[in-house]
Amino acid sequence: MTEQRQRRPRNEGGVHWDEMRERWIAEKTVGYDGRGKRIKRKASGTSKSAALRELAKRVKAYEAGLAVGSEHYKVSDAMADWFDYGQGNVDDETRKRNKNLIDNHIQPRLGGRKLRDLRADEVDRWLNDLAPRLSTSSLRRVRWILQRAVMQAMRRDMVDRNVVDLCQVPRGREGRKSRSLTMEQAQAVVANTVSDPLHAYIVMSLLTGARTEELRALRWEHVHLEADPPQVEVWHSVRRSGDTKTPKSRRTIALPGLVTQRLKEHRVRQAEQRLKSDTWADPGLVFATSNGTVMDAANVRRDFRRALKLAPNIDPDEWTPRDLRHSFVSLLSASGLSIEEIARAVGHKGTRVTEQVYRHELRPIIEHGATAMDALFEMPPE
Repeated sequence: MTEQRQRRPRNEGGVHWDEMRERWIAEKTVGYDGRGKRIKRKASGTSKSAALRELAKRVKAYEAGLAVGSEHYKVSDAMADWFDYGQGNVDDETRKRNKNLIDNHIQPRLGGRKLRDLRADEVDRWLNDLAPRLSTSSLRRVRWILQRAVMQAMRRDMVDRNVVDLCQVPRGREGRKSRSLTMEQAQAVVANTVSDPLHAYIVMSLLTGARTEELRALRWEHVHLEADPPQVEVWHSVRRSGDTKTPKSRRTIALPGLVTQRLKEHRVRQAEQRLKSDTWADPGLVFATSNGTVMDAANVRRDFRRALKLAPNIDPDEWTPRDLRHSFVSLLSASGLSIEEIARAVGHKGTRVTEQVYRHELRPIIEHGATAMDALFEMPPE
């Protein structure tokens, strides 16, 4: 009696052996196009069951509306597409930052993974593994990049869901906390960096609290040294839009006498440099590179630490330019200036940000409540 072959379930698709490829080929008709031509999906495998399993995935992808070839689409492909077409109109510095995060933290771990097979638990493990090395803000950034790339892949029918939406950002490595110069340290920095080219920048940042992004964009047309009182219009920054960080940051502030004096001296020296240079790029910049171009953040950090080497008992590696702004708040607070006036001076919308970001710089102890209660309730006799 001949043995009957077991028939596969209906709608599973056909499967046959391909001698040339030496693989099993599974095939199924999934629909018909507008001309009545059959739409097929094919898959291969080293066994019948493997070919049928892969075919089932491709049929499911078709039914979900995914594009042909989505089964081969990797995370690295999604990242490349997003980087080229999904970032929008961002500046070069942002593109560079995103590229570094992709190359250093996304591609090595997830780049080779097929996007449709990526799971939420994989993304969670990846983020947790990065947490000891990256700050929380950087972790948020890499998750955001991956999330946006997968979202774009969904719009292009390369995947049917965004598993990154299911993942939370863990707490990252503690970032470097800002520090404040004491009065003695601030005086030492001002007194000992006079010979350094960045001296005027340091004095202005320390004595006005201007952000480094605001000083790097500052132009002579917005500095009025002969006005009464001398003043500076902090109206721009090096941000791509050219605007300050917030509308409240756009402010006009009076210049202390020392800042006015140092800026006058700096203007004379800069004019002499321009006369000697055939390649000075922009004569309008107050603070510029040796070629008259806009200083970037790395320029300022490098020059700031070079200048600090001139100040005794100060380790340049422990300080950054943003610490000058924190020192400004600290020194004003120690002098007794109210939190409201400090917030106005640094360009904050209200006192909340000043208190949250610069809390450790707010020195005076609030004694009014204790004083009032002492008047109401007498101390019992000992």
